[in-house]
Amino acid sequence: MLKIRLSALAITLFSFATGYSQHTDVINSNRPGESQSAFSVGKTVFQAETGIYGIKEKHSLLETKTSGFGFDLSLRYGAFLEQLEFNIDLQYQNDSFKTDFSKETRSALKQTTIGAKYLIYDPHKNYEEKINIHSWKANHRFKWRQFLPAVGVYAGANLNFDSPFSHPEEPNFSPKAMIITQNQFSGGYVLVMNFIADKIGTDFSSYGYVITMTKGFNEKWSGFLENQGFKSDYYSDSILRGGAAYLIKENIQVDASISGNFKDTPSILYGGVGLSWRFDKNYKPVLIKSGKESKEDKKKNKEKEKKRKDEVEIEPVQP
Repeated sequence: MLKIRLSALAITLFSFATGYSQHTDVINSNRPGESQSAFSVGKTVFQAETGIYGIKEKHSLLETKTSGFGFDLSLRYGAFLEQLEFNIDLQYQNDSFKTDFSKETRSALKQTTIGAKYLIYDPHKNYEEKINIHSWKANHRFKWRQFLPAVGVYAGANLNFDSPFSHPEEPNFSPKAMIITQNQFSGGYVLVMNFIADKIGTDFSSYGYVITMTKGFNEKWSGFLENQGFKSDYYSDSILRGGAAYLIKENIQVDASISGNFKDTPSILYGGVGLSWRFDKNYKPVLIKSGKESKEDKKKNKEKEKKRKDEVEIEPVQP
């Protein structure tokens, strides 16, 4: 069975995946990063990811200061197809915006985005790695296949309810699209990349990326580093983010992160903690047919290969 640790971030951070389905043995959360993983939560699976954060900004040219806190919530649900996920992202912020001449308290939804994600390519689908029962070394050699990424696509829409955090002329509706790639590397590393086109077709369109590298340290702890960049006619920036996640139970994860940038127009500092929870009682495993074997035969063969592999790893035999 293929083990995959997921971020994101992404961002999620820590999970085990199988080559049979989108569903994982433990929760697959995108928190605490800003990237989305290429895989869905699984058909009939519901997942909630939420957190609280503090924010501090200072603009050296405009001489403005912003400080406050916020909540974010992501709801994810797999429906119709194993590879398909529907989601909604909400962000509420309450802050104090100060200039040399005034002070304003703002409190509203800063972001509302609804969308769907679909996995279009999985390099491990219908692929079984052959086990060499005579060589421990052959079974642990470097594998180029890990550089083949899983690929997903996302389409959604931003809803603007005349938020004080958006430009007065920003439309109430704008499209958003994303291409997502995900690689599982040896050593427990996962690389997730999001390439984003936001507010498409409006005067406020922007283009960006999120790159998240996650490392699983053990069955409970994982950490990540992330770089997020975006550019538009009104604002561009590059943000570095880092944090860790801890798996409390198979369906509950807690996390913490900190974010900052390298400019002073404005300088940004975020810090937050969060929780992810999954409900998967209605989930039924979905097996992928190989086209050559029946499901029962394939299951039996995999059990035999796993047993042989375990025996090889316990008592390595040199070629």
